Amino acid sequence: MLPTRERAEELLIEAEKCNPGSWGNHSRVAAHCAERIAQECSDLDADKAYICGLLHDIGRKFGVRHLGHISDGYSYMMSLGYDEVAKICLTHSFNNQTLDQYIGKFDTTEEEQKIIEDALKVVIMDEYDRLIQLCDSIAGSEGVLDIEERMNDVKRRYGSYPQEKWDINLKIKKHFEEKMGKNLYLVVEKDIFKP
Repeated sequence: MLPTRERAEELLIEAEKCNPGSWGNHSRVAAHCAERIAQECSDLDADKAYICGLLHDIGRKFGVRHLGHISDGYSYMMSLGYDEVAKICLTHSFNNQTLDQYIGKFDTTEEEQKIIEDALKVVIMDEYDRLIQLCDSIAGSEGVLDIEERMNDVKRRYGSYPQEKWDINLKIKKHFEEKMGKNLYLVVEKDIFKP
C-alpha cells in the first residue's frame, strides 16, 4: 500500500520539523527524477515513483543516523501500513542486496541490523527499487547531479566507494536510459530543476 501524493508530502514536511536538514530537498529531487523517468517508461506509474522517491529517506525523521535511517524508515512505514514505501526505505542503499558494501556508519542496534539483514534476504527487487537507487545516486539537495560526481563526493566524504556498487549504479543508469531511449540528464532536467 502507498500513501497518496498529498499524504507523502505531509509526511516529509512533518519529518523535516523533527530533523531539519538538506535531506528533505534531496528527497524532493529524488522524487522529481523518479517521476520524470517513470513518465518515460510505460511499465511504471509516475505517482508511485514520485511517492517512493519522496519518502525513501523518511527514516531521517528520527535523527541523524547512517544505517539507522534505513531501519527507522522501514519500521515507520510498516507501522503506517505503507509496505511498498517500506520496501524502498530498505532497498535504496543496497543495490547488491547485502550490507557488505554499505557506505557509512553501522549505528544500529543488533535488533535493527537483524531487521535489515532479514528483510534483504527475502526481498525481491523490482523496477521501482532500481529506479529509486538510481535517483538517490543523482539527487543532491540543490538539484540533479552527475552520477559519477555524486559517487566521487561520497568517496571523498567516507574514504571509499566499493567498485561493485559503483558499477551497479552505472549499469542501472544505462538500463533506464535504454528503456527510455533518452539521455537520463535531459529527462530529469539536470541543468534546470531546483527543489
